Amino acid sequence: MRVLLVEDDPKQLMPLQMVLSQAGHSVDGVKDGETAQWLLSEKDYDLLVLDWMLPHVSGVTLCRQYRAAGKTAPVLMITARDATPEKVTGLDAGADDYLVKPIDLVEFMARVRALRRRSPLWQGDTLSLEDLHLHLDTLTVERQGATVALSSREFQLLEYFMRHPRQVLTRNQIEQAVWEWGTEPESNAITVLVRKLRQRLQAVGAADWIESIYGMGYRLTPPETHEA
Repeated sequence: MRVLLVEDDPKQLMPLQMVLSQAGHSVDGVKDGETAQWLLSEKDYDLLVLDWMLPHVSGVTLCRQYRAAGKTAPVLMITARDATPEKVTGLDAGADDYLVKPIDLVEFMARVRALRRRSPLWQGDTLSLEDLHLHLDTLTVERQGATVALSSREFQLLEYFMRHPRQVLTRNQIEQAVWEWGTEPESNAITVLVRKLRQRLQAVGAADWIESIYGMGYRLTPPETHEA
């Protein structure tokens, strides 16, 4: 998943960003609400992790603005405020879950996995599209009894494709989904990554599921829905 993590305390931000990245997620970690506000206007995310108390713009305000814009990705609010009225305020602002500091990283990742399960493609610990199964805990893809391991970047790209099946995804969308904010991939990085993913999928007979759409980008399409 593409995750926006907003936490102004570096001692909190770094471990949270590390465990999310280790789980195969692409994470944009920022320390203030204003930067987060700009990122939310420019990028699409699959999950938001927002600290309540932030410089410039609070996490609750960010959450309200995000929902008011009609965006639906799950929001996990993290805060030192543990009183019931404050939890109600956070949830009423549009948060889906609420985690009180100090944060236990094991519980934090369990909350993230619970929010991730809201995808309609979710089946247990697996994201499935037709008979193609992406195992999110082992970063492997499986089809018809064959299994192949993916690199972290290949996994992130295939997960992004599978969460947006049959949609044409532009190079810019792919870059924003797979590469962290502030990094600039080489000009041919997406072409190379798609080629590597196709090679991996060849082992499970699904290399042709990724279509190149001339002048636009790429699309993941199961065989039965390929256009004639």
